[in-house]
Amino acid sequence: MNFQQLRAVREAARHGYNLTEVASVLFTSQPGVSRQIRELEEELGVDIFERNGKRLTGLTDPGRGILQIIERLLLEAENLRQASGEYADERSGTLRVATTHTQARYALPSVVQAFRRMFPQVRIALQQSSPEHIAEWVISGKSDIGIATEGLSQFEELVSFPCYQWNHEIVVPKGHRLTEAAQVSLSDLARYPLITYDIGFTGRSHIDAAFSDARLATDIVLTAMDSDVIQQYVALGMGVGLVASMAVQHNLAPGLAAVSAAHLFAPNTARLAVRRGAYLRSYTYDFILQFAPELKRSDIETALSAGS
Repeated sequence: MNFQQLRAVREAARHGYNLTEVASVLFTSQPGVSRQIRELEEELGVDIFERNGKRLTGLTDPGRGILQIIERLLLEAENLRQASGEYADERSGTLRVATTHTQARYALPSVVQAFRRMFPQVRIALQQSSPEHIAEWVISGKSDIGIATEGLSQFEELVSFPCYQWNHEIVVPKGHRLTEAAQVSLSDLARYPLITYDIGFTGRSHIDAAFSDARLATDIVLTAMDSDVIQQYVALGMGVGLVASMAVQHNLAPGLAAVSAAHLFAPNTARLAVRRGAYLRSYTYDFILQFAPELKRSDIETALSAGS
């Protein structure tokens, strides 16, 4: 039994039993992956996977239990590697933070700057993607920390912590009619083409829920992941923008005006997530506490160990 065999089983389950994808992830060949899985099954004396000919189609009943053990073994192996790095040099290494564009652009710069002053020997890798990919990267160990507004609390493999709340704002060209209203209503907004975030990004679910609850149809003519891109198309006159408040506070594009939408949409909560049961190096805790100073290290450690 070896770690490569364990990784072959884990990645086969993660990639829908597609051994071509597994081979790519593990930097080996498809026959090599098949051999590793078969050798482990022979050593254990049970079939881990169901098969249709040579093709894997699912996990057997014993395979589901074995996969849980393999996940724990590989997690502890990663924890051992992290712990050895901690004791070898506790103030150097690489911290991998997966996050959305909005968080990377507006929420993280001051945190990263302060962290770098504390740990000048620690390299920071910012990995930007969708909340779904962020969660996958943290679960797989590709990232140490995930930060996003949507999605992170939905995964049992992750422990997530609320960090701060924010609201959406309406962005329009200066002189737009909506800037003259004492208080903009949802029905006012529904009269205009809208430009906002992709589904699953930056509080989009709260926008959709508000219009749905009010039974108002919307014409969302363009979506994007990036607040700056949304503002660019608002400036071109394509529609009314709905963006994160921090984007407006830090970088309202010239020629545009911002109108509060805090009364229209539910507040959003940015969350930080780490893998359940993971060993976090000391500087990782420092980064988390820089981003969410109301948290305590002891609370994080307790949450990480719960259910692991």
